Amino acid sequence: MPFLTVADVLRLPVIAAGLPRVAAGEDQLSRTVRWVHVTELLDPASFLEGGELVLTTGMPHPADPTQLRGYVDSLADVGVAGLVVELGRRYHHAPQELVTACRERDLPLIVLARGVRFIEVTQTVHALILDAQGELLRRAQQVRELFTSLTLRGADPEEFVQAAADLTGCPVVLENLIHHAVICRTAGPPDGQVLEAWPRRSRTAPTPDRAAASGPEGWLVAPVEDRGRRWGRLIMLPHASGPPIGPEQTMILEQAATALTLARLTGRPEWDRRAHSSVLLDLLHWRYRSRTEARLRAEALGLPTTGHRLVPVVIDHGDTADGDTTVTGHLAAELPISGVKALVGDLSEHRTGLLLALARASAWQPVVERVGRDLRGTFGEGLVVAVGPGVTELSQVTRSFREAEQIADAIGPGTLDRPFHVASDIGLPELLYSLRDDVRVQRYVEQQLGRLVQHDARHGSDLLSTLREYLVAAGNKSIAAKHVGLSRQAFYQRLRTIERLLGNDLESGAHRTQLHVAVTALDVLGGAGGTARPASL
Repeated sequence: MPFLTVADVLRLPVIAAGLPRVAAGEDQLSRTVRWVHVTELLDPASFLEGGELVLTTGMPHPADPTQLRGYVDSLADVGVAGLVVELGRRYHHAPQELVTACRERDLPLIVLARGVRFIEVTQTVHALILDAQGELLRRAQQVRELFTSLTLRGADPEEFVQAAADLTGCPVVLENLIHHAVICRTAGPPDGQVLEAWPRRSRTAPTPDRAAASGPEGWLVAPVEDRGRRWGRLIMLPHASGPPIGPEQTMILEQAATALTLARLTGRPEWDRRAHSSVLLDLLHWRYRSRTEARLRAEALGLPTTGHRLVPVVIDHGDTADGDTTVTGHLAAELPISGVKALVGDLSEHRTGLLLALARASAWQPVVERVGRDLRGTFGEGLVVAVGPGVTELSQVTRSFREAEQIADAIGPGTLDRPFHVASDIGLPELLYSLRDDVRVQRYVEQQLGRLVQHDARHGSDLLSTLREYLVAAGNKSIAAKHVGLSRQAFYQRLRTIERLLGNDLESGAHRTQLHVAVTALDVLGGAGGTARPASL
């Protein structure tokens, strides 16, 4: 028994012998009993600290209803757990004025029809309380050792939050100062409803200086700091049908919040980015059980979804970095300043994901263009910004993100210089570039052009360039000859040599198409003789 409640005390034989009856405050019997206090004083509140179960025969109670109400008010104001009145000496039944006053203050009032020895009650209850406190101390040591172990091995913040949820048996949420739910964990299966309307509900619960109940929902809240300043807070949500918050849950949450504060000193502090990355990856691979769960998780991080156009963006930055600044960090800092609502996080070591939430009536192109120009100006022209189709449902984001990834895969060296790319920018060169690691493409290039490349290598000739210009000119020999600076006769002779080496009729449109694809693929693969200009073909 981690702590005693009024209901627990009423079940004890020493109290049950008095035939207790609850006359008021029936729904408050779950209050914790911190101590038992026997008193016959008219003003006992001055000697109380809160949490006491007050035992009395009613002898000092005033007959005046107003004074009796003041007596009850003083007990309620100090926060006693309940009032137990033994009948037989002052009262034969509880006065209606006393019952009414206790009901108005929601204070448990228990009347004992038979007399009991108050000394036995105090001895029994105090012994149980001391045992419970000893058990709580032993439990606190175990909890402290657990969180110390997690801290020493550099556990991620998700592990601390999960441990707190497992130990309390309740959902636990780590949020930052702007009420974004960075991490949410439950002891059992995920409960998406925990995050319903999270920012609005969270703002109704003030942050205490240390772990304590707060807000209309009775959340247990503990502050989390970062180098002496408030960073956010850890919140435990009690089950609606479960017991109220007790000392053990308070101790666990306080230990978890302390461990998270230490983790911010010793570990990687980008918890917000990790949370964004987690949600983006879950959307990319659709790991959510329902659309509602996905919506609540995104909205808990501040991304509006209803009534907005969602635009997925993939930024391929390779090894690009500017000192300690990463593309993800740069976007995370700049987007809020510009008023853009978005999730931004790492999809992989070389790619950043961005999910924009824009008003449906607004154009997305200017926003993405600003992002693209800013990133390319900061991190270099080699950075690629790929944009998937805008969607109106989170469940459609997965497909759109995958399309953005395919676009990013296809944009290679020599592609037209643009602040961002969409699916319509993908032509034959880009398609072949996206397939550059496919051995079938490599084999096709070798089958179509292998002998020509080998001939150039052996003889120092440049027949591959001649073929490329001929294909660019769509088979117009005169134009191609002029481009390479040869007479038509010399150019024709080169074409006949190419036909002999490849065994193809260059007058055939089908053969020219096959060779066009092969030359384009060779260029995007960076093969011999290629000029790395696929966009010109």
